[in-house]
Amino acid sequence: MSTTRFCRLIDMLERTWRRRQARGRAGMPVKGPWPMPVAEAVEAVVVKHAEAHPAWGHRKVWAMARFDGHRVSPATVLRIMRRRGLLPEAAYQRERRQLAAARKAAFVTPPSGANEVYRLAILDRRAWG
Repeated sequence: MSTTRFCRLIDMLERTWRRRQARGRAGMPVKGPWPMPVAEAVEAVVVKHAEAHPAWGHRKVWAMARFDGHRVSPATVLRIMRRRGLLPEAAYQRERRQLAAARKAAFVTPPSGANEVYRLAILDRRAWG
């Protein structure tokens, strides 16, 4: 099959096919890498916050980067954290829910009045030491 016919079949310009073919033969990536000026500018800040608080997800790290005065999108923060391997595992939400269920189970009878939770915590602290 001719190159022209093949390119028509896959709906690609022949010039594009030839360029990709040449790059592949030269050992270069066929597409990319593209410049990421915003990601490179804020990567240090994102990594600093993500390493300081490993339980934080990309939204919290994004908020802290914005608080520091950097204009960055949540998707960029997510890409940086994913590339560096700084995202928490998906199971951390399950662990948080289990801990919350254990805290909720501590109150067999739910508090009925104001400051009752605080009062129970103080009484419990006095009982334990």
